[in-house]
Amino acid sequence: MPRGRYSLHDPHDHTPLGEERFQCATGPSGWRYVSTTTHASGAPAGSVDLAIDALGRPIRLQLRSADWQVRAAALDGVTWVRTDPSGEHATEGNVRAHAFTGVSPAFHVALARLLRLTPGGPPARVRLVSFTAPVLAPLTVDQSWSLVSRTPHPTDNGTLDVDEYQVSALDTGERHTVHLAGDVVLSAPGIELEDLESPPSVFD
Repeated sequence: MPRGRYSLHDPHDHTPLGEERFQCATGPSGWRYVSTTTHASGAPAGSVDLAIDALGRPIRLQLRSADWQVRAAALDGVTWVRTDPSGEHATEGNVRAHAFTGVSPAFHVALARLLRLTPGGPPARVRLVSFTAPVLAPLTVDQSWSLVSRTPHPTDNGTLDVDEYQVSALDTGERHTVHLAGDVVLSAPGIELEDLESPPSVFD
């Protein structure tokens, strides 16, 4: 069960935004990731609880940020309920999309699991719903993902494959790179793995 800490920063000017302390686990029914986030000051920022099934579909997502809350799942595309800080109002949303995305590294792992790309193969186009901090406002985005390479790295626990993905935003053409090892993000825009207490889990 990998657990560790990511540092989060602005992907453009590298301003520190905080940290995300996480643990995750694979199982016969899928994969689950839970984390708590803090601001750069150390103050609590929110939490993430994401579960995907064996096919990589998001069966449960719960986000908290600045007293806002989102509960979501794959249902007729993707469906969510967003609650305001007062708890008096809740708004529902539904989009014909494949999955969710956001600041958390969890979304990169979940989407890679859903797409199951092959190195050097054709890219996959996906529609995602992003929940933007701090108020978790939903935004529909279209991306293209391709698995550029898979490189084996020897470790004390055997060989670990590191996957390099190229991700393109289809509305702006902006591209970035995501490096994954099993169910852990090694690096991505705005994300750096700072500490890992146990090796990544490898999906079957």
